Amino acid sequence: MSPADFRTSLSGAAPASDLDAPLAGLWWAARGNWDQAHKIVQDESSADAAWVHAYLHRVEGDLGNAGYWYRQAGRPVATDSLESEWEQIVAALLGSAQA
Repeated sequence: MSPADFRTSLSGAAPASDLDAPLAGLWWAARGNWDQAHKIVQDESSADAAWVHAYLHRVEGDLGNAGYWYRQAGRPVATDSLESEWEQIVAALLGSAQA
């Protein structure tokens, strides 16, 4: 799946069943359902899930908690726009860009 295909899928009722937890979380976040996105990634242990978890807490405005999850992900704290970060994470998780 390309990032463009992923964005197109946002018009559906639910994410594709074959998406892993981090991408499913990003899908729900893009649809404005922070709670569902957070529920999906909060108990996952991968670095990718931690990255999405960090992003979600940044969206929420809880920068201290976001910082913790960026460290868990091994990523620097994001300073660009939320939209840019979402795009970057999607591209990286889909293998379309180097993270």
